[in-house]
Amino acid sequence: MKRILVMNGPNLNMLGVREPGIYGKQSLQSIEEMLRAQAEKLSVSITFYQSNHEGELIDRIHASLGEVDGILLNAGAFTHYSYAIRDALSTVKIPTIELHLSNIHARESFRHTSVIAAVTIGQISGFGAYSYEHALNAMYRYLET
Repeated sequence: MKRILVMNGPNLNMLGVREPGIYGKQSLQSIEEMLRAQAEKLSVSITFYQSNHEGELIDRIHASLGEVDGILLNAGAFTHYSYAIRDALSTVKIPTIELHLSNIHARESFRHTSVIAAVTIGQISGFGAYSYEHALNAMYRYLET
């Protein structure tokens, strides 16, 4: 059974409260429930991790080596400037999909740049909570090939 880790960065614990016009009304817990159901259909094991702290996210990426087959990562604002998270992903070489609820390319110019994209297998953004489901399906297909 393939093992997938879903990681969420800063402020994503506030989904449903934080700017619902941009990020939607669903809580992180409801997104996790949606993904659990999808993972069951795909017969994959799924775990979740959220932190508002860069170092904790890096530690979790390191701990994932040999533990998971793929990572789905919504790094939040760290997407745009965390070379440390980029380096952690590059070090462990676990297939990773970067994902975002909003379309980062249609927002403020500072959000257009992702420093982690180059070390991921792809990026999914702009589909709200379904960005997570799309990312899970894409990772499943990637791991099956």
